[in-house]
Amino acid sequence: MVKENKHMKRVLLKLSGEALAGEQKRGFDEATVTEVAKQIKTIVDEGLQVGIVIGGGNFWRGRTSGAMDRSKADQIGMLATIMNCIYVSDICRYVGLKTEVFTPFVCGAFTTLYSKDAVEESFAEGKVVFFAGGTGHPYFSTDTATVLRAVEIGADAILLKAVDGIYDSDPKVNLDAKKYDEISIDEVVAKKLAAMDLTASIMCMEQKMPMLVFGLDEKDSIVNTVHGKFSG
Repeated sequence: MVKENKHMKRVLLKLSGEALAGEQKRGFDEATVTEVAKQIKTIVDEGLQVGIVIGGGNFWRGRTSGAMDRSKADQIGMLATIMNCIYVSDICRYVGLKTEVFTPFVCGAFTTLYSKDAVEESFAEGKVVFFAGGTGHPYFSTDTATVLRAVEIGADAILLKAVDGIYDSDPKVNLDAKKYDEISIDEVVAKKLAAMDLTASIMCMEQKMPMLVFGLDEKDSIVNTVHGKFSG
């Protein structure tokens, strides 16, 4: 169910790595990231606390790494998410936000070691909090890390960037794919719909974590989603 902004105090925003790359599909597109950062600033200025998880697909996808050891491939993917979070964090600072990047493992002086207490301190200081490095373990996607962190920090909802919502099949393959205006997480799990990976979906179901799915390409999509005005 959609929660209006007045009822939401804290959200967890999940962005794909590809969303940061723009049309080039690799690396970063500064104009795209700056627009995202400006939208984040808008909702932070309205009093919302924002946590962010970013995938690493604009640099690396561990599951498509061929014959490489899965654990090592996933470790590279974790590092890709750290690069993304550091970049987006800096763009957010550029537009006037305070930020902090947390990782579940020591990463030199680049990030802060994750703990719930440290995260709460950052939120109290008005910072946008980035959760980089996934769960810190192989075989778990950033989708799973998103739900885990959302539950841990007591988020009111997950904001999930997708195509522009949830479909009964891949709309890029099936032109007749049906888009859902609203769907229970139980049904997402039962039908194994690809809103996020199955482990994350089951965790959402068990923890009763609401999820608002939107398309980043729409104008002001993050702000509109928070305000309950979205087509996802």
